[in-house]
Amino acid sequence: MAPCASAATGSHLTARTPARTIDEVTERAVTYASYLKVDELLALQQPRSDGPEHDEHLFIVVHQVYELRFRQVLHELAEVQRVLEAADTDAALHLLNRVLKILKTLVAQVDVLETMTPLQFLSFRGRLESASGFQSAQFRALEAVLGFRDPGAPRLHPVGSAGRARIEAAQARPSLWISFLRYLAGRGHGVPEAALARDPSLPPAADPAVQEVLVAAYRNDADAALVAERLVDLDEGFQEWRYRHVKMVERTIGTKQGTGGSSGVEYLRETLFRPAFPDLWEIRSRL
Repeated sequence: MAPCASAATGSHLTARTPARTIDEVTERAVTYASYLKVDELLALQQPRSDGPEHDEHLFIVVHQVYELRFRQVLHELAEVQRVLEAADTDAALHLLNRVLKILKTLVAQVDVLETMTPLQFLSFRGRLESASGFQSAQFRALEAVLGFRDPGAPRLHPVGSAGRARIEAAQARPSLWISFLRYLAGRGHGVPEAALARDPSLPPAADPAVQEVLVAAYRNDADAALVAERLVDLDEGFQEWRYRHVKMVERTIGTKQGTGGSSGVEYLRETLFRPAFPDLWEIRSRL
């Protein structure tokens, strides 16, 4: 009798519950496309050139991916600062390793852009008008996290804009380097108070007193030395990306003025080989 009762009960429920179509179920469920907003994402590639020019699509996609990567790096480095100041060495090393992997993808994207010849870029370059990579608020915020403080960066964005606010906020916060110094201090290393209280608006600068602390940390604190080496990797990776970017621009437009009125390659060359963490480079010969 039990099977019959069960069947009767199931029949009763079916009669009272309206059947839903597969389309209705799919519409309400979280899907790959809805979770990732795929339709919205694919609608963001909007070339401005007539035709449009074939290579403008590549140019747009690569730079949109750059912005997504910058966003992720900023997300990761904010957490790196938090865990450093919480004295969590393992988490800091793990997250810094992730950032290094992302930097490698940023460098690799230059290879993709370099498949576009100067003439192919010229075919739509005029459509960029005043748009310029110098205006990337996220990249400027990333520079600020690494300690670079360009007072002119916020002025590339209108007063009250989200981009300007993002850059100003990043420049007002302590840099990753300060978080590392706090990490060292928390482990008992005698970091000078002046270094910990340094004005965040100042650009990176070598500090002999900090270098003494770093040399001692390398020799006596294996965990701190590992974190310091990951910061060297980060600094080197960021400089590598700058170099590849400069050569890509030089290869594409030569010495022409950049879009947005920038000096192009001339300005970009000035940014090369400027370390974010000069003290970590200064002590190399002493280790």
